[in-house]
Amino acid sequence: MEKVELDATGLKCPLPVLKARKAMKPLPPGAILVVRATDPGSPADMQAFCDSQGHEMTSSEEADGVFVFEIRKG
Repeated sequence: MEKVELDATGLKCPLPVLKARKAMKPLPPGAILVVRATDPGSPADMQAFCDSQGHEMTSSEEADGVFVFEIRKG
């Protein structure tokens, strides 16, 4: 299973979602994109991105102000 990491720390909305969308495009269905972001709005933004694009948020965690999302490509 392909797994790609994206560091979007320090970026403000909407950049983390835009970068996630760009990183997701070339991946095969079922691949995992791991996104790290510090924007406080990113949990809601990433969930909305997954819902609108048919991807699955397989995990969402926060530690020391850094959100880590695992998204499986739909």
